[in-house]
Amino acid sequence: MRKLIRAREQHTKLPGPCRALKPPAGDEIAPGLHYVETVLKYEAAETLNVPAIDEQPIDRRRLLCFDTETTGLAGGVGTRAFMIGVAAWAGNALTVRQLYLTAIAGERAMLQTFAGWLKPDTVLVSYNGKSYDAPLLKGRLRLNRVDHRLGELPHIDWLHPTRRVYKGSLSNCKLATIEREVLRIIREDDLPGSEAPAAWLAWLRGQSSRNLARVLDHNRQDVITLMRLGDHLTSR
Repeated sequence: MRKLIRAREQHTKLPGPCRALKPPAGDEIAPGLHYVETVLKYEAAETLNVPAIDEQPIDRRRLLCFDTETTGLAGGVGTRAFMIGVAAWAGNALTVRQLYLTAIAGERAMLQTFAGWLKPDTVLVSYNGKSYDAPLLKGRLRLNRVDHRLGELPHIDWLHPTRRVYKGSLSNCKLATIEREVLRIIREDDLPGSEAPAAWLAWLRGQSSRNLARVLDHNRQDVITLMRLGDHLTSR
């Protein structure tokens, strides 16, 4: 099976490091891997009530909101994450950590770094992550032989309670719609997630880093929104 997967991946044409442009943000923490950190003031209750996960209120410091940007939106063999963003809360600050590939060779280091952020008491938080982000990351972790506890941790996927509350009253339950219509978050100069793969590949080919910077902004706002959506849904 591994041989078949590797053979298929060899047919997925990804450009080599032919660019001269610098990465748009962050620092290189391993060959082919950049890291960006943003700290934001964030005031909220110290616990969340999520009965589906735990009968007791969950300490907010356990939450790890995560989101990926990938080389293809359909998923499947050959699709990989080129960016992983997480948000975690401590005190009255929200720390957003982002990893992104500047070369395919950095994938294993990116996955190892992400796996290191998963603590035994972590509660994962996503939006459609149970169906897409988590399975994709599990597959890439397995192929890169990186030990992890991704499948062992409790996972809150806000898509499902959001649908229960807002289905029928909104045109759809996409995260962008919930942001705009429910949380009243307005993004400026946002690059749609569907354009993220093209932006990353274009930068690898030596084109402007502007759109890749917009992908970083989009990913950062996604994980911040996950935290704010949790506040909204659990305070109703």
